[in-house]
Amino acid sequence: MRRSMTSGIGLMALMAAAFAVCEAGPAVARAPAVAEDAAVRKTATGVEIRLADGVLRLDPWSDNIVRVRFSKTEAWTGNYNPAVIAQPGKVDWTLESGAEKVALKTPALQLIVDRASGEMTVLDAKGQRLTRARPRDGETAPSVQRFELNSQEAIYGLGQHQAGLMDYRGSSVLLQQINTDVAVPMAVSSRGYGVLWNNPATTRVDVATPQYAHSLRFASEAGGGVDYHLIVGPEIDQVIAGYRGLTGQAPLMARWTWGLWQSKERYETQAETLSIVQRYRQMGVPFDAVVQDWQYWAPGGWGSHQFDAQRFPDPAGLVKAVHDLNAHIIISVWPRFDLTTANHDELRKAGALFEPAYPNVYPAGEGRWYDAWSGKGREIYWSQIMRNLGRYDFDGWWLDGSEAELGGKPGQMAEVTTAAGPGAESFNSYPLMHTTAVHDGMRRDMPGKRPFILTRSAYAGQQRNGAITWSGDVEGDWHTFARQIPAALNFSVSGIPYWSADIGGFFGGDPQDAGYAELFTRWYQFGVFNPMFRVHGTGKGKALWDFKPDTQARLIAYDKLRYRLLPYIYSTAWEVTQRSGTMMRPLVMDFRTDANALRLTDQYMFGRGLMVSPVTQQGAELRTIYLPKGDWYDFWTGARLAGGRTLAVKADIDTIPVHVPAGTILPLGPVVSYADQPSQEPLEIRVYPGRDARFELYDDAGDGHGYEKGERATTLLTWSDTAKTLRLGAREGRYPGMKAVQPLKVVCVPTGKAQDVRYAGAETSVTLADCR
Repeated sequence: MRRSMTSGIGLMALMAAAFAVCEAGPAVARAPAVAEDAAVRKTATGVEIRLADGVLRLDPWSDNIVRVRFSKTEAWTGNYNPAVIAQPGKVDWTLESGAEKVALKTPALQLIVDRASGEMTVLDAKGQRLTRARPRDGETAPSVQRFELNSQEAIYGLGQHQAGLMDYRGSSVLLQQINTDVAVPMAVSSRGYGVLWNNPATTRVDVATPQYAHSLRFASEAGGGVDYHLIVGPEIDQVIAGYRGLTGQAPLMARWTWGLWQSKERYETQAETLSIVQRYRQMGVPFDAVVQDWQYWAPGGWGSHQFDAQRFPDPAGLVKAVHDLNAHIIISVWPRFDLTTANHDELRKAGALFEPAYPNVYPAGEGRWYDAWSGKGREIYWSQIMRNLGRYDFDGWWLDGSEAELGGKPGQMAEVTTAAGPGAESFNSYPLMHTTAVHDGMRRDMPGKRPFILTRSAYAGQQRNGAITWSGDVEGDWHTFARQIPAALNFSVSGIPYWSADIGGFFGGDPQDAGYAELFTRWYQFGVFNPMFRVHGTGKGKALWDFKPDTQARLIAYDKLRYRLLPYIYSTAWEVTQRSGTMMRPLVMDFRTDANALRLTDQYMFGRGLMVSPVTQQGAELRTIYLPKGDWYDFWTGARLAGGRTLAVKADIDTIPVHVPAGTILPLGPVVSYADQPSQEPLEIRVYPGRDARFELYDDAGDGHGYEKGERATTLLTWSDTAKTLRLGAREGRYPGMKAVQPLKVVCVPTGKAQDVRYAGAETSVTLADCR
């Protein structure tokens, strides 16, 4: 919160006059120029400051990231933290120590510590105050910290929660893994900074609640002290890039993963599972993947990773048949084991199962859960999957119950003893360690495939494991549907880019019911603009053919749109991997200075070129949207609209409002039956004039790890709004199977005029003289 005070420059000048010590250092600071200050000690990574009630450590990790730790004693060095895998980099920083204050400065931020109170003021590179880390103010628990908020500041992130909030201001958020709630301790401020709270214990986060007015407060139930990374932007993309730099980059998922997925709880036989793929191919509707949900095993075989031979007589044949139809298949595996399985006994012998056995949430029975914090446990767990299921060539893994669910009661993990210590201290990080077991195993033992995981829970750093998190077993109603939008956006701005929901809700309705068909259609439209486009639920099937013909026609039209968007989506996925990008973007990421955009719960950018406004009201014909400042285009009609205003737009059952900012280049592909299907049809390049624009078009073989070795191609497309010219840059790179010539259709959206181009990789320019 910015109060009236001397400017950052004036404050620093006053401090400089008072300081007795001035030091500087890249990586390790130089020795003090004058007498040592016994309370301020340089360390190998930063500075240690003795305060009245404990020890404060400040360690620069990069120009815009500082790790902050506070404890009552020197012996404590930090909380259990499997999320952060980076090491401090070389940073040019200076330290100034005076009688009243200590200041650490990097090129991007300044931290000023009041030696009497322990209060730490955070300034940006221009000396503008971002926040203050408040003194403990009587807090007795060791892992509690408050940050000052200004009156207009919005706070986002913290994982996925179902309260329907975008900005958490005025609310209290519990970070504790449970079905439908995902705990990721990364908070992001609209003022352009983030806090990665390094504590996986159950944590209460209060955001300007009545008890903690004007404060962002973290309070963990376990842990030896305060431990967090402060990340300064100022742009939100820079904050997320800092988070990824600390916790790992998101690998590029295979092209097929961006197509349509069909799933159900559950397909009961091999024939039923295969029939789903066959039906899509018979209909000629674009489709890429089917999911084999749980209970494919015989009674008593949960955790055996073996099929019931009566219902699934030939698993290898099933997978081959799916592949022969140019589709893919993943299968459900749990971290839970029936007590009579050999896999249970192998893990228990290794000391890698939690005690005691827990009663199932569903169906009746009891079982034990493996300890994913155990390195040996992770190794055994994956080896059991590989020898029983991996040999059939499945394309990925559905990790259900990955919180871990245990007996289904909140907080149970705190009661167990884990390989990492008390469960209370490692609690929320279970899904990170669990997905690590599967990702690392698949990467090693199935080298021809990019790892793919669908999981019900997540923790900081999980993006590095090739995982998409879905929102859990949510209800199929309008209220729940509306809440999935801010849940997804806050999850994305927590730094983990890939999210999904059960289209239509897990507990869905009857596809033949007109009311449910409307809800499903709206959710399906939303799903087109999600990272993962996936239908799933219990009860009656929700495949296209389960709906009446008029609904089928609408769903097929949107399915085809998804496939037309694949070049845009795949290029955006490359941006996620290569530049720490975010696919599903709350408006604060692109319009941070627009106060009207900061708290919208039902609009977002899908990539940088499409603003999506899902329809969450039953019977809607219109919906109100806010267009941020600047010019925009209606995606459906091409009409140009002035921004900086609220307006009502068409939103009948056939239409989800989508708008494109002026200065956008949008690639659209042909409709194909599956994502990797070869096509000789041209790639449409839409130009939305009004500003200069750029877009990097990406392509590769679609699967495998060749892209990591340079087997990929990028083409930079730039639009000069003054010259009315689209420049196709020289193609950089190549990959096996790459087309020598790519036909293009360059379209000026306002005029509809098009030019055909045969792009062979050399720089080419296309002039659209009247494109305005």
